[in-house]
Amino acid sequence: MLVLPPALGGPPRLTLAEGLPVQQLGFGTWSWGNKLLWGYDPEMDQVLGDAFERALRPQGLFDQNRVFFDTGDSYGTGALEGRAETLLGQFRRASASPQRVAIGTKLAVYPTRLTGASFEDACRASLQRMGCDQLELVQAHWSAANFQPWQEPALLDGLARCYEAGLARAVGTSNYGPEQLRKANDYWRERGVPHTANQVQFSLLSLLPLQSGLLDECAELGITPIGYSPLALGLLSGKYSESRLPPGPRGLLFKQILPGITPLLGLLGEIAATRGKTISQVAINWCMCKGVLVIVGIKSPEMATDNLGALGWSLSAAEVEELDVLASRVPRGATQNIFQTA
Repeated sequence: MLVLPPALGGPPRLTLAEGLPVQQLGFGTWSWGNKLLWGYDPEMDQVLGDAFERALRPQGLFDQNRVFFDTGDSYGTGALEGRAETLLGQFRRASASPQRVAIGTKLAVYPTRLTGASFEDACRASLQRMGCDQLELVQAHWSAANFQPWQEPALLDGLARCYEAGLARAVGTSNYGPEQLRKANDYWRERGVPHTANQVQFSLLSLLPLQSGLLDECAELGITPIGYSPLALGLLSGKYSESRLPPGPRGLLFKQILPGITPLLGLLGEIAATRGKTISQVAINWCMCKGVLVIVGIKSPEMATDNLGALGWSLSAAEVEELDVLASRVPRGATQNIFQTA
């Protein structure tokens, strides 16, 4: 539930369930267990645990808010599927500040999950992997509308069952556009189930939530928008160029997009230098200025520290407008998630 829009002054007060305020920067665990895209190795687990604990370090005025960690039951490649949930549960149990943690998991809409009970069972399996009895949030990883629309009723029923069984404090959606979002919200409202969040790809290279009216729809329905991939897989981090590309599939994608975003990266660099911030922090803060709860990947304590530097300050209206203009002129943005609905 979005309680205070940014237009009213100050950072928005974001909640994921009744009485559960969260800071505006959260952390995603997509890379945990993912060998294909992120080169995960089990030997990284100690570093990941240190990064998790660093993300919980108090941030001044944000001390009273929980830190949101996003995961999914499909995170982890091959035999490592579910690894992210397992690690997240381990880290919370071992943490010095477990009370600061809020976890949301996304249930994959696999073709074999055809009943509400199958999604409830999936949630129970996630809880078992994380070693807990209840999550703060359970979400549909994507809508079935694009590929198996007949599965959508079972999905919505399944998440409602998770809430009604006490497995989660609230339910949410992911990759839902404004039309599908309202349908889900109408169903859950009639059933008395709190629909509190909608997660969507959002960055200076992924403007669809602004262009489609999704953020306006979230505000009208009282749903917290969660923006993932605010750095567009690293394209907006300032770390890469046409002569310095990451390995694997990301490198192939970056090679196609980087030439067209030179002016945008240049402006991000100028603002970063003026403010004494990093390019990543500026790109993340732009998302925050749109009233979005931003989630960033977390692989090391150093990465957590850098990302936390996006908190506690805001770009000026003029800086936001300049970035808006250059972002709108990019010839090719980030690849859109194929499950994103209208």
